[in-house]
Amino acid sequence: MTAQATNQRRKSHSSAGGTLLRWGLALFLLVTVGWFIYVYQQIDAVANEDEAQPADAIAVFGAAEYSGRPSLVLHMRLDHAVDLYRRKVAPLIITLGGGQDKDSGNTEGAVGRDYLLANGVPFGNIIAETRSIDTETQVHRLAEIARENNLHHIVVVSDGTHLFRIRELCRESGLDVYTSPRATIGHISNYDLAMRYFHEILSYTSLRLGLNISWLHRWLEGKGDY
Repeated sequence: MTAQATNQRRKSHSSAGGTLLRWGLALFLLVTVGWFIYVYQQIDAVANEDEAQPADAIAVFGAAEYSGRPSLVLHMRLDHAVDLYRRKVAPLIITLGGGQDKDSGNTEGAVGRDYLLANGVPFGNIIAETRSIDTETQVHRLAEIARENNLHHIVVVSDGTHLFRIRELCRESGLDVYTSPRATIGHISNYDLAMRYFHEILSYTSLRLGLNISWLHRWLEGKGDY
């Protein structure tokens, strides 16, 4: 075999390898875009539908608190839960969420309980969960509380874009839930709205892929309080 023929054969193999790589990348991009569109549509559908109906309990997913006071986001979630309670959707409200070292012993669940008490919900109609650290552990604790208290149907309250992920986690934990988004606060720019959807798409994708990378998990959960 001449040197020229050898070179042509190498070029042919290189060209074939490059073509396969390009097709592989194109397929990967196509699947990725298709997945992102699918998840976006699921998030949007759940965010824009209020399924609140008679249930055994209302569960409020935690958001930031500051020195024992609920953040505006948590405030809005709790107000929505109070409204559902007064409409007799359920006789029990569960507040979810622990705290961090910087919170000086305050927890989202306890702050939520105190807010509910101040708004006329009796102590005996509130369960405050104070150990969870993120959405996934809040769902796990909610499932434990549901089993301990024989709760079969639960209305879950959070931000609209957060509820699809919550619903899927709840289903995996054997919970029968109805999603109910809290009211929005003023005008949300297109950029902020896009970032909310992007955050949830990444969070749900990492969940489905089982990416328990600590820094990614902390970053995604840290973006959840709008």
